[in-house]
Amino acid sequence: MLREVSVAGMTMDPTSNTPIIILKSLEDDYTIPIWIGLLEATSIVAVLQNINFDRPMTHDLFKNLCDDLHIEVSKVEVCDLKDNTFFAKIYFISDEKTFSMDARPSDAIAIALRFHASIYVDDKVIRKSKAVDGDAEMVDKSKEGKKWAEYLEKFSPEDFGKYKI
Repeated sequence: MLREVSVAGMTMDPTSNTPIIILKSLEDDYTIPIWIGLLEATSIVAVLQNINFDRPMTHDLFKNLCDDLHIEVSKVEVCDLKDNTFFAKIYFISDEKTFSMDARPSDAIAIALRFHASIYVDDKVIRKSKAVDGDAEMVDKSKEGKKWAEYLEKFSPEDFGKYKI
């Protein structure tokens, strides 16, 4: 089953300076953090804050091409989680056919926002992300690994809701 989500916020991982996008279920209080790249984060924030650049960013260029070809995005779906890597699909509709393409979640979200398309997370992603909660073995025993573990142990689901874009 798919759960519709919205972009609830974005924050930076203080250890790696990597952006984290926070998706929140529209049905309940479930949130899911996804670490993304800086360029994709910039593209997402630009849409959310109505920032226009002099020249189109890659996701804007993609939307312009789709508009010229009369192709719409119907939805995007974060569809799997394997080895701590999230996977997504973008669903397209044209006059001739419907089709989907694999994508990174950050790209799929940036595109969905430009098309005003719904964003979904598959329940299996939620189950897999919950499976890593609880008693986990710390593999990286280095000083940096211990610092990471301490940081993540202090994070609670409530912490994600307080970071706004």
